[in-house]
Amino acid sequence: MAMTMTGEIQLAAPREAVWAKLNDPAVLKACIPGCEELEKTDDQGFRAIAKMKVGPVSARFKGKVTLSDLDPPNGYKISGEGEGGVAGFAKGGAKVDLAEKEGGTLLSYQVEAQIGGKLAQLGQRLINGTAKKLADEFFASFAKVL
Repeated sequence: MAMTMTGEIQLAAPREAVWAKLNDPAVLKACIPGCEELEKTDDQGFRAIAKMKVGPVSARFKGKVTLSDLDPPNGYKISGEGEGGVAGFAKGGAKVDLAEKEGGTLLSYQVEAQIGGKLAQLGQRLINGTAKKLADEFFASFAKVL
């Protein structure tokens, strides 16, 4: 099952500060819902473990995250894939763009993701609702950190 999602959030911080926080593993770990571990493996990569619950299905996903198309402080592409055992798998990416706006930074994102296994059997509405909720939680936490 594939899905796409777009959004934007106005942040009350300069673009350079937002860029620095988007590249800080400690900040990302604190902001990603269910994230148990996020460890930098190289300049553009991380190893991650996150516990997620989607409807009746709970899973602990282990995977990797890679940053590419780095254009400091304007944006990057973040890609990841994870295995959740019997619950299935998830993989996808997001294009993140930062622009100066109204004394702060406008962060825009475009997400494309694919899921399989038991998760894919839950239905598009439940998956999309959960994905939107997780994105909202991430950006609310990220805004607080800034």
